[in-house]
Parts: sequence; structure tokens; C-alpha cells
Amino acid sequence: MTPTLTALLCLGLSLGPRTHVQAGPLPKPTLWAEPGPVISQGSPVTIWCQGNPEAQGYRLDKEGSPEPRDTQNPLEPRSKARFFIPSMTERHAGRYHCYYRSSAGWSEPSNPLELVVTGVSRKPSLLTLQGPVVAPGETLTLQCGSDVGYDRFALYKDGQRDFLQHPGRQPQAGLSQANFTLGTVRRSHGGQYRCYGAHNLSSEWSAPSDPLDILIAGQFYDTVSLSVQPGPTVASGENVTLLCQSWGQSDTFLLTKEGAAHPPLRLRSKYRAHKYQAEFHMSPVTSAHTGTYRCYSSLRSNPHLLSLPSDPLELVVSASHPQDYTVENLIRMGVAGLVLVVLGILLFEAQHSQRSPQDAASR
Repeated sequence: MTPTLTALLCLGLSLGPRTHVQAGPLPKPTLWAEPGPVISQGSPVTIWCQGNPEAQGYRLDKEGSPEPRDTQNPLEPRSKARFFIPSMTERHAGRYHCYYRSSAGWSEPSNPLELVVTGVSRKPSLLTLQGPVVAPGETLTLQCGSDVGYDRFALYKDGQRDFLQHPGRQPQAGLSQANFTLGTVRRSHGGQYRCYGAHNLSSEWSAPSDPLDILIAGQFYDTVSLSVQPGPTVASGENVTLLCQSWGQSDTFLLTKEGAAHPPLRLRSKYRAHKYQAEFHMSPVTSAHTGTYRCYSSLRSNPHLLSLPSDPLELVVSASHPQDYTVENLIRMGVAGLVLVVLGILLFEAQHSQRSPQDAASR
């Protein structure tokens, strides 16, 4: 079987005359894509259209496409159909609708599904204005930005069927960005996010930003403590260990520094002396390590939901202790004085030995 024929069978292309779809009294179907609507170039994607058990056929329509519509017979129990794209390209990007047919006629169109292809241009950056660990009640805002000058940005959360779009604004020449305000922090905000940039109304998007994990604190009760060795005040260059401990079961500990832009440090917990714990080693420390630290625990079942934080720990890194050179300087001065005394004696003896023959001759 040729690759072209295989693709046609997978997509269910109808090569005959285009059939006019009449919107009828049937309720509209549901349309979605797996693994999601944001697909990297060359990756496969499956489009699903779900109607009702009386469906006799399904049709997928892409807005503005001159190609014939894709058709599929329903899968048992006849409530949905599968449309498969083996390799995502720029040609597949766009807005889709689907319909289903029964003895009563054609359904209303589904809500639109915008399928976008990514990896066409350079990735933007994604950050949170509140920091990666947020608490319920705060307002969560994610900022997507780039120096490419994109006209719009999209924010996508792993596992969701849809994504948010915002027009880009230019705070200064050559830069563009968009703020996505997600509202008051809820448990459902926890997860991994990526953003994309695009020019004008194109369905071709940039490569994804680096992933950003949003962690929600205070989602389960656990008594977490944080301590430091050798102490909260150390000199630059010393070795420091921050110890997170918990009485309850903890799979992972996270260490945060107040005001830090980087994500929290993570370590798998170890069970010792009837406690779960993890040691975060910092060696050697510098003034950049000065700050306020907190520790959280998380469970493997949902790593984006965190415990209540530990009490804050203030770490102060002072300049290195100045060395006391007093004794060494005294020793050096003593040695120098001794050398001078020896040289003086040698000089005196040399002068005395020269005078002795002269005195003898004068006699």
C-alpha cells in the first residue's frame, strides 16, 4: 500500500464532490485534539469528534480550505469518530469544525478547534510575576515575552484541550510581550505551562518556551521544618547545609529563596530516624546566598501541590574573616632587626681589621 493511500485512509478523505452540510436540529458535537491543539512540527495528532449514538457519519471541515472535507464512519458505540494526522505541518494548521449525520439530518457545527503548529521560529520566554510558588487568594499572572517582535502570544497548560491567546504589546522597541492574568489562585492552577509567539493571524507558532511549573502551596497539612548547619550566620567560602524535615509522608522536598527568579531546588526525601528529610548542600557560599529560605513537601501523586511552608529561615553570609597578620609582622620585623644587627657587627669587624695594620705601620 502506498504512503499516499495510507494517509488517505487514515484521514478518511472524500475525493468526490463536496456535499453541502445543512445545519439541523441535532445538538452540536464536541471537537478536540490529542495530545492537544498545540503540536510541534512533524508530530502526530488525533482529532476527535463526538456526537451521539445515533450518528451514521462524521465530517471534519477546515475553515478556508479548498480541499474536500474529511469524512469518517463512527467508531463503536457510534458516538465519536477519529481523524488522524500522522505528521503535523503548516498546511494542517487552522480552525476546524465537525458535524455528524443521523436519520434526522446533519447536526449543528461544533465549536471551533484551532490547531496550531509550533517550532517555526525562535521560542519566547515565560515567567510568573509572583514567583513559581503561589498561595490561594493571590492573583496569578504569567508573562510571555520575546525580542522577535511577535504580534500575539498563546499560553498552554499541559493536559488541557484549549489555550489562551493575547495580542502582544511592545514596552520598548524590538520587544513584545503579553500578560496572562489567570485570576485568583486555585488548586487547578497547579501544573506546567508553556507559551508561544506568532505573527499576525498565522496559525504557525514559534517553538515553545521553556516549561514553567506553577506550584500551589498549602494544599495539604504537613509539619515541615527547616534548619541550617553550621548556623544562620556564616562567612563567605564556608560550606552550608539546609535540612528539610517532615513527620508526615513526603516524596519530595522543595527549597525556595524569597525573591529568587530561578525555580525551587528539589530533592527526593529519605526516611531517617522516624522522619522524612533532605539535605540541600551549598558549598562554598557567597553573599549571593544571603536571603530568606522556606521548605515545602510534595507527594508523587500530584507534584504541583505543596504542603504548608516551613517557618522562614534567614541566612546571612558575611565577608570572609580578615586574617590577623600581627604576629607574622612581628616575626618579620624581628628577623629583619636581627639581620641588621649581624650586618652591623660584620661591618664593624671589617673596619676594625683594616685599621689594625695601619696602626702598626705608623708605629
